[in-house]
Amino acid sequence: MLFPGEKIEKLSSKVKVIISKEYTFGTDTLILANFSLPKKHEIAVDIGTGCGAIPLYWFSLTEINKIFAIDIQKKACDQLKRSLKISDIEDKIEVINKSIKSDIPQILRHSCDLVVCNPPYKAIGSGIGSKTTERLLARHEQECTIDDIVKSAEKFLNFWGRLCMCHRVERLCDVIEIMREHKIEPKKIRFVQQRKNSPSKLFLIEGKKGAKPGLVALPTLLIEDECGKLSAEMNQIYKCYGEKL
Repeated sequence: MLFPGEKIEKLSSKVKVIISKEYTFGTDTLILANFSLPKKHEIAVDIGTGCGAIPLYWFSLTEINKIFAIDIQKKACDQLKRSLKISDIEDKIEVINKSIKSDIPQILRHSCDLVVCNPPYKAIGSGIGSKTTERLLARHEQECTIDDIVKSAEKFLNFWGRLCMCHRVERLCDVIEIMREHKIEPKKIRFVQQRKNSPSKLFLIEGKKGAKPGLVALPTLLIEDECGKLSAEMNQIYKCYGEKL
C-alpha cells in the first residue's frame, strides 16, 4: 500500500523500495552502498537506514545473510517495512525503530561483520536549520553524532569487522580521530568529486576493528565525465538498480 506522495523505485527484478518526500535517497547513499557491498555470508547493520535504500541495494546484488536496519523515526521504519513486504524479503532485514544510543537487544555484542552509516553531515549549531523534524534529524547531529555511530559500531562489530561511512571532507579529521578513539582503524579512503577539476566534497571511509595502522587512498570517484554526463563508474553503480535514477 502506498500513501500520498510515495512511489516505488525498482532496484532489481525482485527488490523494490518505497520513497517519499521525507524518506528518499541520493547519490551519496548509492556510492556508500556500492563501496560497502557485503559478502553473502555476512551480518550487517545499517544505522539511520531511512527508506532502507542501502540494505535493499545490497539485496539487489547479493543475498546477504542478515541485515539489521536501525532508524529513530517510526515513519521511516514503517515505510521500509512495506518495501520489504512488496519485495518478499521480510525475513532477511530486521527493522529496528530505536536510537542507537539506547540498548538494542536484537543485536548481540561483537556479532556483526559490517556496520554502515550515511550520517547527518552537519554538526549541531552549524548551517541553516532544517524546517521539518525529518530533515533536521537526517541532516544535523541532533540525535546521532559521529561519536554515537562509531561507539555503536565498536559494540556491534566482531574483531576485524568493518565500519563504512560517507561524510563531508570538512569532517574528515573528526571521523578519523573518533574511529581511532574507539579502536576502529581507518584502512581505506576514497574521495568523491563532481567532475575532474572540482574539489572533493565527500569521502568514503572504511575502518577495521582491531586492525593495525595503514591507510590506503583509493582512486577518486568522479560523478561526471568531461562532457558533464554520468561517469562510466557511476553508470555502473546506477546500473545495479536496473536503470538510471
